[in-house]
Amino acid sequence: MVVHGGGKAVTRALEAAGVSTTFLQGQRVTDESTVRVVDEVLSREINPEIVRAIESLGGRARGFAGTEIFRCRKFWPNDENGNPIDLGYVGEVYEVNVAPLRECIRRGLTPVISPTARGEDGRVYNCNADVAAARTAVALWARRLVFMSDVPGLLRDPGDPDSLMRHLSASEVPDLKARGVVGEGMIPKVDSAVAAIQSGVEKVQLVDGRVPHSVLLEIFTDAGVGTEVVL
Repeated sequence: MVVHGGGKAVTRALEAAGVSTTFLQGQRVTDESTVRVVDEVLSREINPEIVRAIESLGGRARGFAGTEIFRCRKFWPNDENGNPIDLGYVGEVYEVNVAPLRECIRRGLTPVISPTARGEDGRVYNCNADVAAARTAVALWARRLVFMSDVPGLLRDPGDPDSLMRHLSASEVPDLKARGVVGEGMIPKVDSAVAAIQSGVEKVQLVDGRVPHSVLLEIFTDAGVGTEVVL
């Protein structure tokens, strides 16, 4: 099962269209014109590319636009004063249509899902891929959830790759947030990892996709190569 992102590709497409991008608390502020670009890039460009990549390596895959799988509510984070922030068409996944996913698994296909969702108003929303992946893992009673990105894992010092935290306890997260160790784009990733662990997923790992075989190294070696989130 793959739930993918594509933020950098979306940003490039928006820049090419002359649309500026603003991020608040690690989330892209998404107006009506932005969400159209997001949906096009994620569901109709990146998603088929990942399906083709899996199949070129001998696997079998089926792509899904997130709107086929996810239902969401409009996401309202709070600022430092507790006031709600309007991010536009940004949603938080609360429901996963598991039937087509289970059918793919039964047939030996890898489901590949973009992080868009259908809102309660019927509109398309941009959703955080980490949150969507965690919701999917919980809905499918998955034993393991792996977040793959372009960083080594969670670093105590974001500028020092040698400060990798190999184990992260859920109880440490509030303090790490307060000290800025967990910030910006890492916030939804770490929050989703903790939520998945607390909901029954046995292991959650944050690994660097730039490292060859990083998932295998994290799973099958004692030391691992990323950050393991534990209760």
